[in-house]
Amino acid sequence: MSDKFLYALARPLLFALDPETAHNLTLPLLRYAANLGIAATVNRSVADVRHVMGLSFPNAVGLAAGLDKDGDYIDGLSALGFGFIEVGTVTPRPQPGNPRPRMFRLPQANALINRMGFNNGGVDAFVRNVQSSRFYQEKLGVLGLNIGKNADTPMERATDDYLICLDKVYPYASYVTVNISSPNTKNLRQLQQASELDELLTKLKEAQSRLADKHGRYVPIVLKIAPDLDIEQIRTIADALLLHHLDGVIATNTTITRDAVQGLAHANEMGGLSGAPVRELSNRVIRALHQQLGKDIPIIGVGGIFSADDAQAKLDAGASLIQLYTGLIYRGPALVGECAEALARTH
Repeated sequence: MSDKFLYALARPLLFALDPETAHNLTLPLLRYAANLGIAATVNRSVADVRHVMGLSFPNAVGLAAGLDKDGDYIDGLSALGFGFIEVGTVTPRPQPGNPRPRMFRLPQANALINRMGFNNGGVDAFVRNVQSSRFYQEKLGVLGLNIGKNADTPMERATDDYLICLDKVYPYASYVTVNISSPNTKNLRQLQQASELDELLTKLKEAQSRLADKHGRYVPIVLKIAPDLDIEQIRTIADALLLHHLDGVIATNTTITRDAVQGLAHANEMGGLSGAPVRELSNRVIRALHQQLGKDIPIIGVGGIFSADDAQAKLDAGASLIQLYTGLIYRGPALVGECAEALARTH
């Protein structure tokens, strides 16, 4: 029985539930299926090795951060055929995030709005979860660990939070993503401005050098940016990435714009909009970044991927790898294999 057929049966049941309830039901079931070996037989991984950031990715299709914030479900998710898994965002201290409801479906637009607010159990619990995963223990693939700041940490101390998290996740990560672009932590996107970004990247690169010496292993650092940037802001960020020799950039996070969903139920909910409406916003940022970065700094493209053609468009715009999230919720696990197989044919 194909994964596409199974998800066609399951989706109406899941979509009848509140989105966060469905999320909290699906992930434990996926872990259970992986433990039984069911998930791997449903969706086999496609071999299409990509060498990016000094790492070997089994294929070009990754899972974006946000689906597994605490690293609880790494083994279940890795069984879906991804070339790499990214988990988080994690913060130094546990925090509940924003009050529920905080996730909304907009099915007419193939979109979601979320204002989760970096809900997680804190970096110490996160690290324990990563350490206990078979994926980490047996070095089964590329694992990205995504870090952020606590909501109640003043912006002038934000860098401290990122350094705390970097120090703790570094030994267990294939790469570390620095999330400065979620719209759901007050003023977080301020860190994308020139002076704040320069300070943050300076401190992160200093810490990376120290940690590489300490652990005898260089772990790439990647910056995740927003889609709601004008060309001048994108150029400023690209200049900073080049100046500080960052290892990669993820384009993009969710958008705060609502132009594509006006008049739909939940369109006016606060939070970040993801899914199909972000597709071209993300591609625009990727193209602008690639124009300045060239081959010096690789781009991971994410936002609005619902088909193999969408995935290829990200690579055509200049991305080296892609990530899925909202498309996975609407299309199911079949999307992973569909994208991976198509990209392998054009590699």
